[in-house]
Amino acid sequence: MARCSVSARTSRVAGREGGTMDHRTEPVVSADGHIDLPLLPHDLFDRFAPAGLRARMPRVIERDGGQFWVDENGGQLAFVGGSGNSGQPYARGQSTRFDRMNESGFWDDCAKGHFHPTDPALRIAAQDRDGIVGEVLYGVLGVANAIDDQDVSAAVMQSYNAWLAEFCSYDPTRLVGVACLPSKNPAAAADEIRRCAARGLRAVEVAMTYDLLPLWRQEFTPIWEAADECGAIVHLHTIGPPIDPRHATTDRERAAWVGGWLTVFQLRMVERVAELIFGGVLHKYENLRVVVGESGIGWLPYVLERMDDQWSQRFTHLELTMPPSGYWQRQMSATFQVDEAGLLLADRIGVHTLMWGNDFPHGDGVWPDSRAVIDKQFAAIPDTTRRAITYDNAARLYGFPSR
Repeated sequence: MARCSVSARTSRVAGREGGTMDHRTEPVVSADGHIDLPLLPHDLFDRFAPAGLRARMPRVIERDGGQFWVDENGGQLAFVGGSGNSGQPYARGQSTRFDRMNESGFWDDCAKGHFHPTDPALRIAAQDRDGIVGEVLYGVLGVANAIDDQDVSAAVMQSYNAWLAEFCSYDPTRLVGVACLPSKNPAAAADEIRRCAARGLRAVEVAMTYDLLPLWRQEFTPIWEAADECGAIVHLHTIGPPIDPRHATTDRERAAWVGGWLTVFQLRMVERVAELIFGGVLHKYENLRVVVGESGIGWLPYVLERMDDQWSQRFTHLELTMPPSGYWQRQMSATFQVDEAGLLLADRIGVHTLMWGNDFPHGDGVWPDSRAVIDKQFAAIPDTTRRAITYDNAARLYGFPSR
């Protein structure tokens, strides 16, 4: 029996607010999917990079019996066909999620050069298998950390965004791309927001880096102004910490270190949310919409309560016209894969601010078991809330068709 099958007993239930909802046929949008450097077409930068910088773009070379993306100096960026930002090669037994994905030959196909996530027809087929009718696509996370030269980094993102617009044009009712912005060059980022808007990409991501300045800094003003002008939805996506070789001396130590940061990496968004709100960014640009991607949601009730408390005690002199939680409710959203604790407090957070995603094709995701995962964590949640978080909120924000 296929593990992703969902029985009628578990998927067709009496609606907790009256009536019957058939969860087997309800539409679901994944508001967090990924396109990573290891799976990009090898000719992307030849096709889309500015002519003057084309020779300095990432490229694929043969090395040590494999193919690798490298920078202009030959420094390794990613293993071609691997998983995540750096493209770790698939090996059976290292991840139960990756093993589950490979039951359909996903990683075997990648090893042969058939990259499902970056072929629009194959990507949609993969989501059809999982019962997903629309997907929001974050891209090339980590590139801003890996390439030091800011002109090159900006050109990489500009090239990727041009390719992304072409990719999503295959079926705009199913694929919504999040364009990448060079966060260390806000003026270039603002230009890219306008360029992407002209291409039909209204979702943009401020690339997270390990040394990113606080978002209330004046340096970021061009980004907020351009996003406000173009109606662009700004995204911030969680990233893990830099590799620390002190913690990789043995497999056991590395596992303990990786397990620790995988547990807390989503909580790094707490500071970014507080920066946007206490720094007055959302107050000044009241039409600005900001999404924190793959952030989880269980921490939000405490953080919103904490911000409100601190504001009322010592920060009422700030140019805020309502408690911090009001700005969250008005202008921000978050995505998650599995967060049963957060769902139990969805009303405290704001149901309209929450969106579910399957994180395809990452190992922290749930593909191809999205429906079963949704059924389990929404078992005690009202059907209207389930519908809002798994479809309606994303459809309203990104323009997916009404169903």
